[in-house]
Amino acid sequence: MKAVIFDLDGTLIDSAPDLHIAANGMLRDEGLPKITFEQTRSFIGKGVGVLVSQVMQAVGAGNDPEEHARLLGRFMDRYEGEPKNTVFYPGVVDALARLEAMGCTLALCTNKPEEPTRIALRHFDLDRYMKVVASGDTLPVKKPDPAPLLHVMRELGTDGALYIGDSEVDAQTAQAAAVPFVLYTEGYRKSPDEQLPHAHAFDHWDKLPDIVAAHFAPSEA
Repeated sequence: MKAVIFDLDGTLIDSAPDLHIAANGMLRDEGLPKITFEQTRSFIGKGVGVLVSQVMQAVGAGNDPEEHARLLGRFMDRYEGEPKNTVFYPGVVDALARLEAMGCTLALCTNKPEEPTRIALRHFDLDRYMKVVASGDTLPVKKPDPAPLLHVMRELGTDGALYIGDSEVDAQTAQAAAVPFVLYTEGYRKSPDEQLPHAHAFDHWDKLPDIVAAHFAPSEA
């Protein structure tokens, strides 16, 4: 099986605008100061619970667990609708179609909560590509714990895959799962790409199918 597993936010789609709007809407409702777009972008990757914690810290709202739970609920009320400002990264749709035509089995492993993941997959017609989906609440743990990625592989029935992601969290997840990592360099990473362990890197989705073909070629010889 030529299994290719993807992260979602910062990899297939740029969801930072909608996350920024939801965060600032939550803060406005609470009479708290806004955060910048760059702050929001830097908070993405470890799930919305961590994002809300970092938003709270950024505006001096403390870290009380009950307050966090309340604000997380307010955030999700704003974020769970149809994505209005989220877009594909250039070339994603064509790349997925090419990978499918190459006989690849595609799946998703994201820290995004299940409901927004489901909505995004339906909205962007990605659910027709993804044979297995693990979201941020599929298991008790999230990335960078390797369990979600290994869960996807088990569900696919494979012990080998490529993992495509954009961030430190994705690189750590792949490394912990002993899965080759392909870094999309135009996403949400905070570190230089050379500091993230990866087997391959690409800056435009047009390049990914050739990387995948080269990776799986030896097994086909």
